[in-house]
Amino acid sequence: MVSNKVEKALNEQIKIEAESSQFYLAMASWAETKGLNGTALFLYQHADEERMHMLKLVKFVNERGGHAIIPALDQPPVEFENIQNVFQNLLDHEVFVTTSINKVVDICLGEKDYPTHNFMQWYVAEQIEEEALARTMMDKINMIGTDKGGLYLFDRDLENLSATPIDAGV
Repeated sequence: MVSNKVEKALNEQIKIEAESSQFYLAMASWAETKGLNGTALFLYQHADEERMHMLKLVKFVNERGGHAIIPALDQPPVEFENIQNVFQNLLDHEVFVTTSINKVVDICLGEKDYPTHNFMQWYVAEQIEEEALARTMMDKINMIGTDKGGLYLFDRDLENLSATPIDAGV
């Protein structure tokens, strides 16, 4: 059974994962309307992955005798300045999610909730991968700069990369 403090922290993380999914979905929709089909596909898959992260938390909370709360969500942005802005938002958001997950882990340790601490280690490892991927994307975008040919190739590479489903770990 999870303590009230741990349950509250997990429910807050459920909301963050749900909002992450919506945020990436908004980015995907924007990219698709700009003709960046590879970027859109990559972000649609990323949105699905975040939703699976949320569901994994929901199931865990309920299985541990808690009650997972499905949150109301804020409207994500509709417009983005450019592709650099999209991927900077992605990186910044992943850093935010990492900080939030680390807070949940800290609460678990404080409450001596070792089963939840163990469960959260999957999220810790996942965030290392997510941040590394976002940083790699930003590095590539920064190399491209304003070169339209480079952007075309980047988008095509993302489309080819996204042809393989992402393992959401659920």
